[in-house]
Amino acid sequence: MSSDIIRMAREAGAIILDGSDTSVIERLVSLAQAAERNKLAAWMIAKGYATGHGDTTEQLLEELRWQVRESEREACLSCIKPNATPMEVASAIRARGKHEV
Repeated sequence: MSSDIIRMAREAGAIILDGSDTSVIERLVSLAQAAERNKLAAWMIAKGYATGHGDTTEQLLEELRWQVRESEREACLSCIKPNATPMEVASAIRARGKHEV
């Protein structure tokens, strides 16, 4: 990761000599990552999603994916009447897919 940070800093115009202390740049990257993670977490909370134990943006996105899958599953189950035949279940799922985005 350090080499990626140094490469990106050089691409951005930072002057970094070999052997230079890159801790300031690495701290800046860490702060930027935290800011993005916090924006995502705030969005999730505002939309009614739980953030779980997401310490990284990737973990938050995985938590969001899981919750969306669960809510879709619940929505599909809610459109199926009790004791429905397999054909009725398939028809209800197809109909739901045509009406919702």
